[in-house]
Amino acid sequence: MIRNRYRSILLILCAMVLSAVSFGEIGISVTFGPPALPVYEQPLCPGDGYFWTPGYWAYDGDDYFWVPGTWVLPPEPGLYWTPGYWAWSGEAFSFYDGFWATQVGFYGGINYGFGYFGEGYQGGRWDNGRFFYNRTVNNVNVTQVHNVYNTTVINNNNTTVTRVSYNGGNGGISARPRPEEEAVARERHIPPVPVQQQHFQAARSNPELRASTNRGKPPVAATPRPGDLRSGVPAKQAGAPYNPQRNQNTTQSQPYRQAERPDNRSSQPNQIAHASDIPHGARPEPPNTGDSKQDRKYQQQQEKLQAKQEQEQQKLQRKQEEDHQRIAKQNADGARKQQLEQQHQQQTRQMQQKHEQQQQRLQQRMPPSPEKSVRPNNHGQKHDDKHGG
Repeated sequence: MIRNRYRSILLILCAMVLSAVSFGEIGISVTFGPPALPVYEQPLCPGDGYFWTPGYWAYDGDDYFWVPGTWVLPPEPGLYWTPGYWAWSGEAFSFYDGFWATQVGFYGGINYGFGYFGEGYQGGRWDNGRFFYNRTVNNVNVTQVHNVYNTTVINNNNTTVTRVSYNGGNGGISARPRPEEEAVARERHIPPVPVQQQHFQAARSNPELRASTNRGKPPVAATPRPGDLRSGVPAKQAGAPYNPQRNQNTTQSQPYRQAERPDNRSSQPNQIAHASDIPHGARPEPPNTGDSKQDRKYQQQQEKLQAKQEQEQQKLQRKQEEDHQRIAKQNADGARKQQLEQQHQQQTRQMQQKHEQQQQRLQQRMPPSPEKSVRPNNHGQKHDDKHGG
């Protein structure tokens, strides 16, 4: 029984690692770098207010896979997206998550194109709560979106631009954070919104987006909306020849505590601030005490509790998203927004503590293991407790 409990704990930890591989507090470090960025065209902007988030290579412990670029509605007006990026940490490549903030921070000097040319963002600007698109780097229908302008940029997303997808290491980008990017690191960050997380999961579950399958040329390189893989645009070509045998003897990955961004050494570590940030755990392994009736009863209680907790998490997530939408419409000041974020973090922490206490109480009612139910008698009966723990 004790072994079963350990096995359940390991399953839950593994599920947490996989669910947070890109968006969360646990990530993946890899001993070889991601493929080059593919060459692709930007899909048409679906409407006013959408913000471009470039595509990137992610890793899930088995293979790199492409997360298509897509148009996303920001969590609130006035925010810019800072893309995530891969960087060499001295022993392996680590991924640094993207975030929303009032300015664009450091993203490794990676040239993602479409306004993200390694430093800052030249694809548009906010003005009085409205986003204005630079048509020279964005695919915008001016009959639907009128808040546009034209500013020529020197560096564009074409085949003559380097397609290197990581910072540091052998052949990587050598950029370091500028002072203004270090300042952004000390500002308030908002993690990827739920639709971005869903977009990531959709990409991870699509076998055609695996680098070993598409050889660096994904069939869906970008989408008009998050998760809309069917109407996505394909890559024109791989950014560089793909060699699946590269570093084949050093492809083992290892879990790591989320790497500290080079531009964020003085900032506080990321915390779960919203219900949508909580990773989903694996279902506990069914008990096996030898009493099938008791085992079924306990398993039903586990499933009932888990279903109830998931409903509570979804309810809180909807409420928090409604709060964000309401405060965005009100054009609230920074102090009010910060107060709301603190309130959401407190709500999320209280719900987590409540769910942990409920799980602990249920585990205390777990049927006793067969080993503990057998007691040695006074008539020479032997009790083998070498598996008792």
